[in-house]
Amino acid sequence: MRRQVRKILTNLCLFVVALLLIYYLNQPSGTRPTTGIFAWTAVRYKSTSPSLPPALGVCPGLQSSTKPALVVARVSKDDTTWLDKLSQKYHLCIYTADAIISKTSKQPQIPANRGHVAMVYLTFLIDNYASIPTAGAVFVQGDRFSWHHDHPEYDNADLLATLNFSEAIATQGYHNMRCDWSVGTCGGHVLPQASKKNQMQAKASSADFRTVADALLPGAFAEILGSNTKDMHEQVLLGHDDILRSQCCAQFVVSRESILQHTRDEYIALRQWLLDGAAPNDDRVSSRILSQIWHVLFIKHELSMTHHHGIELAMLNKLACPYAGDCYCRLYGKCDLQCASAGQCKGQYKLPPNFVSPNDWAKMHG
Repeated sequence: MRRQVRKILTNLCLFVVALLLIYYLNQPSGTRPTTGIFAWTAVRYKSTSPSLPPALGVCPGLQSSTKPALVVARVSKDDTTWLDKLSQKYHLCIYTADAIISKTSKQPQIPANRGHVAMVYLTFLIDNYASIPTAGAVFVQGDRFSWHHDHPEYDNADLLATLNFSEAIATQGYHNMRCDWSVGTCGGHVLPQASKKNQMQAKASSADFRTVADALLPGAFAEILGSNTKDMHEQVLLGHDDILRSQCCAQFVVSRESILQHTRDEYIALRQWLLDGAAPNDDRVSSRILSQIWHVLFIKHELSMTHHHGIELAMLNKLACPYAGDCYCRLYGKCDLQCASAGQCKGQYKLPPNFVSPNDWAKMHG
């Protein structure tokens, strides 16, 4: 009898705990309701460093180039000979992130291997700010074949060869090279980054860097883009119902004008966020956070701003996530695709299991 009573009480306690948890997850997170307008128009991070790295990232010959810059973030193991055929279309600026710094090197270098591709991209912007080609720039990773390249064979060489650069930047001044929504935060499966449910998932799955990064994103954005004022139109922190949507994987096209929306000092400040140690120690986490800031920085502010007060989140999300069919047509000239949904077209990208392409993929398709 006592065992039965004890069992009933235990089950009752578990039931009450479950109800309380459900109630907790559905309560406001403590962040104030937002207007949907955010003061994300400038990088406002204040560095604590007394000195800045020397300019070792100058891309040779860029100042006189009439071609778009192709900024490549590679590591030593990457075979980048595939880029040679693209040199007629782009001015190559190749950075080796894990190379030892040498003042005598003729290759552009970065001050530290932090934040994955972000350190390369920011170093290029800082050290070549006065020499950005009129044609603009493309930012990519150094591997030709990778699971995240939006191509039936995951081939970045073909994507770059067929990319219609002028169309890509014509409207917004920026365009992610991905069209498919299988990864990233364009799809409907995403939790609001500042929600309690998302925060709890990050604590329960601390080894999942994607979940951790998304939970840390609201605070990181507030630190990087934060304003000193308290007015509602100067909101910087995402609310518990707000979702920042973006395409995956930090490969994008940007115009010179969109780059110059921000001062060189702003790009220095953003790089210092990495160098000062203000960013999360896990480079996978800090890289994912910054992979969701590029479109905020580079989409023409005139398109995403409301009454010059700040960036309207709903409009920003719409601009960041164009329909896949329109995107494939605009970027790669594939204009007659069968698209079953807003984010997927038949015969194009297919997400490989566990975000990994087969080991022999490059050998089979190179």
